[in-house]
Amino acid sequence: MKYVASSRLPVAVEDAFAYHERPGALQRLVPPWESVEIESTDNSLAVGSKVVLKTSVFGIPIRWVAEHTDYEPPHLFADTQLSGPFAAWRHQHQFKAIDEQSCLTDQIDFEVPLGNVGRVLGSRAALGKIEAMFAYRHRVTCDDLTLHADHPMDTKCVAISGSSGLVGRELGSMLKLLGHEVIPIVREKSDSGTSFPASIAAWSGEAAKLSDVDVVVHLAGKSIASGRWNAETKREIRDSRVDRTRSLCESLAKLDRKPRLLICASATGIYGNRGDEELDETSASGDDFLADVAREWEAACQPAIDAGIRVVNARFGLVLSPKGGALQKMLLPAKFAGGSLGSGKQWWSWIALDDVLGAIYHTMAETSLTGPVNFVSEQPKTNADFAATLGRVIKRPAVFPAPAFILRGVMGEMADSLLLASTKVRPGKLAESGYRFRFNDLGDFFKYSLGVERLESIA
Repeated sequence: MKYVASSRLPVAVEDAFAYHERPGALQRLVPPWESVEIESTDNSLAVGSKVVLKTSVFGIPIRWVAEHTDYEPPHLFADTQLSGPFAAWRHQHQFKAIDEQSCLTDQIDFEVPLGNVGRVLGSRAALGKIEAMFAYRHRVTCDDLTLHADHPMDTKCVAISGSSGLVGRELGSMLKLLGHEVIPIVREKSDSGTSFPASIAAWSGEAAKLSDVDVVVHLAGKSIASGRWNAETKREIRDSRVDRTRSLCESLAKLDRKPRLLICASATGIYGNRGDEELDETSASGDDFLADVAREWEAACQPAIDAGIRVVNARFGLVLSPKGGALQKMLLPAKFAGGSLGSGKQWWSWIALDDVLGAIYHTMAETSLTGPVNFVSEQPKTNADFAATLGRVIKRPAVFPAPAFILRGVMGEMADSLLLASTKVRPGKLAESGYRFRFNDLGDFFKYSLGVERLESIA
């Protein structure tokens, strides 16, 4: 069988090819719903280079080994399966110049196993998985390169704390694919006395190395949803944000060559439980535990501000990705017809993970952005609408609510702060500065990230 998909890209053919050639491209383009682990790769497209993937078919583990067989930059590279789930697989990636832009065409010639029986029983299923996979890959590629075209920048050196977390990991991958240098900031040196390769142990006396950095993205902090809150857990949540941030900012302020920009994570929890009130960056903060932590967290950036560094406090809403975080935890109950939490009337201000990455990149380029910036989509949803939309996309009814008293009994104070609180937040500064959201429609995002979308709907 043959599968062909084409998409126009808003960059020159050389830039489109370079995006695919840089280390991390494969990781970035693996769909989040696929159980695929990269066992080994030399991050090369050259003829003879190999990639080994771990995947599964019907729960059976399979190693997929592919070898690159053609390499004609900036117009073509190809890979062929040596062993894996298909009887045969050859994939050509073709790049064609169209004026100052380009067209990406993926052509796959494949054969399912088990001969005629496999063709009858498995071809349609295989084709459906391929269609969903390439809808995802083409959209990620087009959106990333549109971001690159919208925000032309010289190569930046970006240091990221929390680089192994959900946001930090994906941000580092995207930045490298768009041609920037990424350095992880790790908490401390390892027992062997050395930190990770090309990393900075900023809290272990190595902060001076940040003088070579253009941008610092500070994402580190203890998860607020890792377990039931008690006095010790709440202290750790606060200290991991406030004390670490103050320490980092004091270090940055002492550098002879300071980074031009610090993007420090914050949260829409700073607004507290506000019912149906519409909130933007000028709104007052709340009076609960998370609001108190967020106020102190943002105030801890003052040493960097005083030193003349542009500081942006990224107030993250509910960050959505099947790769981790809240959505990953919601999927199982949703498959069993789980519905709203509590009354379901509380507003959830959500944002797709790819829009978090895009908004960070936008912030790097838009020097007018300073202070608090709401990282949320333009269309908040009530919890009941959220549950119904997810159920509709995965074809499950959202009929079994979780009463508030049960959530409080299981989770304690955390239930009120994370699940039952209502914050209807608008992305005022992002919208005013011209950021183009990848996802404002929640259903569209679910289709894209859960493998329901097909390429013909986005070409």
